Amino acid sequence: MKKGRDVCVIGVGMTKFERGDRDFMDLAQEAGSAALQMAGVPYDRVEQAFVGYVNGMSTNGQRAVYGLGMTGIPVYNVNNNCSTGSTALYLGWQAVSFGINECVLALGFEKMEKGPLENQLQGLKDKQASEDGEEKKKKPPIAARIFGSGGREHMELYGTTREQFAKVSVKNHRHSVHNPRSQYQDACTLEEVLASREIYDPLTLLQCCPTSDGSGAAILCSEEFARSLGITNPVKIIGSTMTTDKAEDMGNGAIGMIGFGMTRDAAKNIYEMTGYGPKDVQVIELHDCFSTNELITYEGLGLCPVGQGGRLIDEDQVTYGGKWVVNPSGGLLSKGHPLGATGLAQCAEITWQLLGQADKRQVPGAKIGLQHNLGLGGACVVTMYKRD
Repeated sequence: MKKGRDVCVIGVGMTKFERGDRDFMDLAQEAGSAALQMAGVPYDRVEQAFVGYVNGMSTNGQRAVYGLGMTGIPVYNVNNNCSTGSTALYLGWQAVSFGINECVLALGFEKMEKGPLENQLQGLKDKQASEDGEEKKKKPPIAARIFGSGGREHMELYGTTREQFAKVSVKNHRHSVHNPRSQYQDACTLEEVLASREIYDPLTLLQCCPTSDGSGAAILCSEEFARSLGITNPVKIIGSTMTTDKAEDMGNGAIGMIGFGMTRDAAKNIYEMTGYGPKDVQVIELHDCFSTNELITYEGLGLCPVGQGGRLIDEDQVTYGGKWVVNPSGGLLSKGHPLGATGLAQCAEITWQLLGQADKRQVPGAKIGLQHNLGLGGACVVTMYKRD
């Protein structure tokens, strides 16, 4: 893909992720206002808004930003399942990178219903409604079956163990202890993860992301715009890419069905676009909707050869003191996963990390960050950040 100009992230905002009574407009206004305040720009300097959410009417994006201002700008409503937030970010990046705009807002939010994705997504709701009551009770959640099957296949092909998948959850819950915006902020032991209720082998409850409400936002602009505000060393998005499924990926077993091919292709694209690779990165926020997906994504992003993801978690190479710190925020497993907000929350975490503003979870010497957000159906967005 053609590379445009670098895009500055001059403001980010994020609500605490949790289940609560606040409506989506309130959540969006909090995140958007925080991003504008950090950027030091009034809303009337924003030229377009890209707003992501999965549940709700088609113009809820407008309702979300009207609390920030009613300036007549274009507002785009974005839905790409679990990669919705990063898709809004990607569209905003394109608008600035290729010179359409100087300053834009990317915003994501979600109000979720209790339970699995079958309770959130209309197509899955329709399918579930057609099933007999007893049949529904017997079946684990659809997403757990898909990502659990990917984990099982990885175990069969490469000898990966249940303990290695469970260690991913232990790591991310440990990271979340220092994130005040995380839905869960309690560490857990390997024994506790393995002993929690089985959802779909090899996944237990503590290896599945919770349903959450929340919002995230980012103000993106050109370097010239940032300089006009006196911002001389901003965090920059130096490349972003989106991939979707290929026919051969869908026929490549359970691992292919959980987006491995999309991840692999997006990673290849971003490394070629930016000239940076895994060895250059210090901090990574990736899509750990289930522990199995995080481990398999290590391989898709090229952190290690295929089949060796378990070695990285065993050797502590993906936490503080290792080669990378993966999901210092606690990830989806602990921070939560409000579908439309997740990609913007990942952006916020990496931005804080590169600015040295992540408090007790700060990754030492973080200068380059990598973001990975996946939605089945499918779309994968991978974005590279850098600060000099």
